Amino acid sequence: MNRLAGVTSPYLLQHADNPVDWWPWGPEAFEEAKRRGVPVLLSVGYSACHWCHVMAHESFEDQETAEYLNAHYVSVKVDREERPDVDAVYMEAVQAATGQGGWPMTVFLTPDAEPFYFGTYFPPAPRQGMPSFRQVLQGVHQAWDERRDEVTEVAEKIVRDLAGREISYGDAQTPGAEELAQALLGLTREYDPQRGGFGGAPKFPPSMVLEFLLRHHARTGAEGALQMARDTCERMARGGMYDQLGGGFARYSVDRDWVVPHFEKMLYDNALLCRVYAHLWRSTGSELARRVALETADFMVRELRTNEGGFASALDADSDDGTGRHVEGAYYVWTPEQLREVLGEQDAELAAEHFGVTEEGTFEEGASVLQLPLRDGFVDAGRVASIRERLLAARSGRPAPGRDDKVVAAWNGLAIAALAETGAYFDRPDLVEAAVAAADLLVRLHLDEQARLTRTSKDGHAGANAGVLEDYADVAEGFLALASVTGEGVWLEFAGFLLDHVLARFTDPESGSLYDTAADAEQLIRRPQDPTDNAAPSGWTAAANVLLSYAAHTGSEPHRTAAERALGVVKALGPRVPRFIGWGLAAAEAVLDGPREVAVVGPALDDEGTRALHRTALLGTAPGAVVAAGAAGSDEFPLLADRPLVGGEPAAYVCRNFTCDAPTTEPDRLRTVLSG
Repeated sequence: MNRLAGVTSPYLLQHADNPVDWWPWGPEAFEEAKRRGVPVLLSVGYSACHWCHVMAHESFEDQETAEYLNAHYVSVKVDREERPDVDAVYMEAVQAATGQGGWPMTVFLTPDAEPFYFGTYFPPAPRQGMPSFRQVLQGVHQAWDERRDEVTEVAEKIVRDLAGREISYGDAQTPGAEELAQALLGLTREYDPQRGGFGGAPKFPPSMVLEFLLRHHARTGAEGALQMARDTCERMARGGMYDQLGGGFARYSVDRDWVVPHFEKMLYDNALLCRVYAHLWRSTGSELARRVALETADFMVRELRTNEGGFASALDADSDDGTGRHVEGAYYVWTPEQLREVLGEQDAELAAEHFGVTEEGTFEEGASVLQLPLRDGFVDAGRVASIRERLLAARSGRPAPGRDDKVVAAWNGLAIAALAETGAYFDRPDLVEAAVAAADLLVRLHLDEQARLTRTSKDGHAGANAGVLEDYADVAEGFLALASVTGEGVWLEFAGFLLDHVLARFTDPESGSLYDTAADAEQLIRRPQDPTDNAAPSGWTAAANVLLSYAAHTGSEPHRTAAERALGVVKALGPRVPRFIGWGLAAAEAVLDGPREVAVVGPALDDEGTRALHRTALLGTAPGAVVAAGAAGSDEFPLLADRPLVGGEPAAYVCRNFTCDAPTTEPDRLRTVLSG
């Protein structure tokens, strides 16, 4: 047992029995490296990472490799999901040095934490031009022993170069209609009209870009934007990346046709996509979008919800294939013979045709990933539903993928927003209740008396790592969505506490730019700062979006100004790299539209007429519109102040850009006003 025993990270606990003498990230590890005069091996990964497991089995569980590591290095293991700041700093160095990155990330550091040699996965024997891990260890050890001054000089230069990579983000003004039109044009050029999505293989779900496209269509009526969003959502939902039996999305497709996924299921992907499909339904009425939004929400609640009411981070890609081997995708794929065993000959034939299962297989070893290929002709919906139920029941008997049970604040914030809105749109109060329970957990366990966030918890115990910008922004986003749906102003109040920290501790007062870590956080070799979206919205653009929403709710000029200054980066990057700043583009759409401020008042929130107006307001497509609902005279929300009933009837008030429409008591009229 090494020093990882007792940590809260499931990923680190997976390595607690390695013969490698692992240290968690911390000053003690670097002090030990200085004492011994050896370099540090930094290995970064996460629980659901397939190649992290492979390298662990091949190298970190190997006794000889471990003995060499223990003799010549201090080995530090980091969960990138617990320490995104450490991951970001060294991933930037890896990408700058090698032109690519990924996990597992393998970096060699001086005892001062300065990087000097980089890589990702290293095999146990030389392969396809890659040196073996042992060769790398021996080479770095030899360089450290024989050319230490040269190594140290390289490390110092790398740190200087990283420090010089400051972000230039234009004139700190929000992008206008012209820049957003240019961003749309750039997306059109990269769009795959045959298959949906952007670029080639591998294809990732472009969740943030889809939100921009839906908002852009709502503001401008651009049919091309809506078409790209609708077609991409349909192709993803019909492909193998979507779990056709149990709902929910895998991380990405390894091919450009959305056929074969990388099977890990992440909370953030499913939260973001659940919300995208709910918003697509809101814009188009698509039955497919409705089904996928609800199935994805149900997947999150059924398979990711923890005993404490939060949401776990991920399900692994690998699972036992029934023979004791851990194989990627084993839980999800089917052969024709397996279909026949469960369904019998006739239904197996229909299932194979309906779900695209072939004798050759679409994955490995003759197995197929279930899809929904477009078919001509009649489909017996009742028979297909029965087939689905039987296959799902049979699959539940297979060894399940492992679950990373840690609760990440940011990703739970995204899940809260998705579940609250999906529950409200489709009259599913149980989903809203799940969102409230997760929000309660964050307040109770992740928030201290000064409203400072802890990034993770597990089994009801808070972790040791401070929240980063995306935690504050995404949790505030979830709280604001919950406030709009429930009419409970306390969630607006909690969001305000978090955003006060964003203004005070994460914002550069001179430029308005945002940092990923707080000013008083642990000082790394560089203070990370990245405005571009990755698998989830960047902390920078997420903060800009929620600062804008909070300002619309409260009229706070400092929050509005901070949002607009932060969106200057979108003016610089949006026309050039729109695929990587979709959330910022979506926030900019809200700025151009107002955003609209909607106050719904009635005799009581559960009054029938009030509920009708409230639901209509939530279903409005105007970009970034905020909704406050409550009883007339309530002080739950600033937007409800001085908003009386109209002729004794429930009424809705809509304002934008310091100008208000006449109040209306008619849902149809409100629907027209909020149609974008």
